[in-house]
Amino acid sequence: MICPEIFYQSLHNAGIHFFAGVPDSLLKHLCACITKQAQEQHVITANEGGAVAMAMGYHLATNKIPCVYMQNSGLGHAINPLLSMADTDVYSIPMLLIVGWRGELDLWNQQIPDEPQHKKQGQVTCKLLDTMYIPYQVIGPESQDAIQSMQSLIELAQKESKPVALVIRKNTFSFYPAPQPICSSYDMTREQAISKLLSCLPKETFVVSTTGKTSRELFELRDQQNIGHDQDFLVVGSMGHASQIVAGIKHCAPDKRVVCLDGDGSCLMHLGSLTNNAAYDFCHIVLNNGAHESVGGQPTLGLSINLPQIALGCGYQSAISIETPDEILTALDAIQGLSGAHMVEIKIKQGSRQDLGRPTLSNDKMKRLFQQKIHYSSAT
Repeated sequence: MICPEIFYQSLHNAGIHFFAGVPDSLLKHLCACITKQAQEQHVITANEGGAVAMAMGYHLATNKIPCVYMQNSGLGHAINPLLSMADTDVYSIPMLLIVGWRGELDLWNQQIPDEPQHKKQGQVTCKLLDTMYIPYQVIGPESQDAIQSMQSLIELAQKESKPVALVIRKNTFSFYPAPQPICSSYDMTREQAISKLLSCLPKETFVVSTTGKTSRELFELRDQQNIGHDQDFLVVGSMGHASQIVAGIKHCAPDKRVVCLDGDGSCLMHLGSLTNNAAYDFCHIVLNNGAHESVGGQPTLGLSINLPQIALGCGYQSAISIETPDEILTALDAIQGLSGAHMVEIKIKQGSRQDLGRPTLSNDKMKRLFQQKIHYSSAT
């Protein structure tokens, strides 16, 4: 395995002094090191496309090579600025991409077991880089020449003024202490808040929950309460799109009661979607702990901004911020039967169970259960 601190120092020695990106669980130890070591020269962006754009701005201002890190799913956000701006056929902007390879293929091109949402991403990660003509090297825990590969790529980026990439396998980096959780006076954990929400929501409510621990906790809470999963749609990938899925459901089934369980990082990733959401009748619940907790606890700006005010500015009919279990019931009762979009921000503390599992039903099964339930309830 590679020591994150040695790797970071090697990046620094090779002329990489600016970092931007979205945290990834495979890169969490490197991200923790960057957070501590780079400090003001490090920006955690709302999405990966924004990180590439910030990197381009850094290069324009300094003529130096920046580093952009992301999970391979984030390549979807990054493709546009990489091809339409950074590419050698346009502005020819050099940068080093560090991409966590979820759903990776082994040396025999066989898929290493991972969560279902990473399967296709893992299969096409290197193909995407090939298609974009981005030179890359794959490094893993057994790599003996990882530093040399990184240095060679940076030299190539400088020489040809183009993006290059390091594709990182699972368990490549050794342990580095995670950032200290943000100190807060909030009482509830995310799971406690979800449990309270489920007890307050009308039984006919459909729930669309964002990716990461939110959906995992929702699934386990339903099991604990001996309640089925046919009224839940777990957004296991596509971070930031949960509320738009709700808007799409409400567009076609306006009579259905649907809530969105979102997170601060997820909401911030596609903040512009609030303008579309405002046209539909649903409750947008944002569980805000100020961190990307599912991938290592890197901070977001969630607790530094006023999300309810932003929602109101985007056309939501109401938006409030609450902190206690009792306020949850009061907030839901206040919007019962009202038209329009309503945001309820619940400020929570960081933390989750060590034994938190993952959904035990297949994605196909969960989709079919949800569709059957929502279609049946529409017909009755």
